[in-house]
Amino acid sequence: MISNNLKDLTEEDLTSLLQLEDEKKIESLYRQAYEKKVEQVGKKVYFRGIIEFSNHCQKNCLYCGIRRDNNELTRFEMDREEIIKSARWVHNSGYGSLVLQSGEIQGEEFTEYIEGIIRDIKEISKGELGITLSLGEQKKETYRRWFEAGAHRYLLRIETTNPDLYAELHPEDHQFQERLNCLKTLQDIGYQTGTGVMIGLPGQTPADLAADLKFFQRQKIDMIGMGPYVPHSSTPLASGTTGDKIPAKLKEKNLDLSLKMVSLLRILVPDVNIAATTALQALHPLGREKALQAGANILMPVVTPQKYREDYKLYENKPCIDEKAEDCRGCISNRVKSIGEEIAYDEWGDSRRYFRRLGNRSAELRGEIDAENAAG
Repeated sequence: MISNNLKDLTEEDLTSLLQLEDEKKIESLYRQAYEKKVEQVGKKVYFRGIIEFSNHCQKNCLYCGIRRDNNELTRFEMDREEIIKSARWVHNSGYGSLVLQSGEIQGEEFTEYIEGIIRDIKEISKGELGITLSLGEQKKETYRRWFEAGAHRYLLRIETTNPDLYAELHPEDHQFQERLNCLKTLQDIGYQTGTGVMIGLPGQTPADLAADLKFFQRQKIDMIGMGPYVPHSSTPLASGTTGDKIPAKLKEKNLDLSLKMVSLLRILVPDVNIAATTALQALHPLGREKALQAGANILMPVVTPQKYREDYKLYENKPCIDEKAEDCRGCISNRVKSIGEEIAYDEWGDSRRYFRRLGNRSAELRGEIDAENAAG
């Protein structure tokens, strides 16, 4: 069904494949993607325990539940001790890696705060925890300081690579080119660089999504987090629609598109890390398992303390709001085992594409930083 020279799939090819309706052909697509995953990254699933430590945000994106102008939620910021306690739980639970995520905040005070937390996490885990940051657009010097402190992966979702659609999703002071510049800066510094898009946005076409896939390939992105668009009623883009009120046919369509995107990305870029995003479970109880079977290999269990979860909803109908980290660990572990995959405990699960992209330079970069830190 798909050309033997997979890297040569054009945007037209991808657009056509995203519109497949024949169930047998769709299943064949998923099967080919899964086989490519097993060949390239194995049947291991890597955990990233995600700590959503603050919902303060200077940005005002039109789709996001924690946007600056949303006054219908309680703002919070976990203190250093709470973050370190959560990080210690991640380490003791064998997750191997964590993600520090918050709204987008810029400034020296925030930069210094995160820098200190990264160093603390490296210390309490004896350097054994991998650290991913998802903290939005920052200055180059800020990214560099966090990298030198010990973070080695950064996730900055672009949401769409169509500049016109990007403009429709953001106020005028949110610049598409700045997002692109930040991704390049992260790569230049040496981060394993991640991005992603929303799938099923109002006004989005299959051709837009095909262009997104080619962007990931062309820009040599190391890790991808794509998820379906799920509305939040307190945002301008939702227009009164909430995650609970999405028509069943639209849920089915967005789930179908999301799984096709995962599969096509795995076929197009076989050695990349692909997340089975939590938002998929907002559309289907087995959404994340379906994504793993379609080619994904990363899960991000929420380890945010339960008392904060209700106020960190980027979209509505978010799963796991009422659960504790311990509950999520048992649940998600059983989900992985139910589809015959293995959880890679105590492993970072770094992107193979990253190491192939940088070669020996990746090891040199991290060796230089670790040596500097050891010297005090």
